[in-house]
Amino acid sequence: MKALVLSLLIVFGTGFVNAQKYAYIDSDYILKNVPAYEAAKEKLDKLADRWTKEIDKRYEVLSKKKENFAREEVLLPKEEKKKRKEEIEKLELEAMQMQKMRFGVKGDYFSKRQELIKPIQDDVYDAMQKVASKRNYSFVFDKANQSNLVYADSKYDISSSVLKEMGITVR
Repeated sequence: MKALVLSLLIVFGTGFVNAQKYAYIDSDYILKNVPAYEAAKEKLDKLADRWTKEIDKRYEVLSKKKENFAREEVLLPKEEKKKRKEEIEKLELEAMQMQKMRFGVKGDYFSKRQELIKPIQDDVYDAMQKVASKRNYSFVFDKANQSNLVYADSKYDISSSVLKEMGITVR
C-alpha cells in the first residue's frame, strides 16, 4: 500500500511541477535601457557626491583641529584644553550627525532614492507582472541583484518583453 501511495505521489507530483511555467529577467539590463532610470541615477549620484564632499570637508576641519590640539596640548592651560576638547567633540558629533542625516537608514539619500528610483522600479515590476500574466508564468526570477540563479537558458529570458511592455525599444 505504501508503495502505491508513493508511486502516485511521484507521478502526480512531477506532473504539477511540469505544469508550472517559469522565466527570468535581468533587471540590470532592463534598467540600463530605461532612459528615466539613467537620468534619475545620474541626479542621485550628483547629490551623493555633493553630500560626500560636504561631509569630507567637516572631517578635514576636524582632523586639523585634532592635529593642532595634539601639538599645542602640552602648552595650553587646563581651561583652554577643556574648551578645545569640547569643541572637537562637538565637531565630531556634528559630522557624524550630518553623515547619518545624509546617508543613514532614513536619511536624505534613501528618501531621494525612493522618490527618483522606486517609481521606475515599480513600472518595471508592473510590466514584468503583465508579461508573466499574459504568458501564464508561475515564477519569474531576477538574474541580477545577487541572485542565486546559477544558470538560465536565454530562451526563458523575458527582459526584452518587459521593456517592450513598457514601450521601450532596445538600442
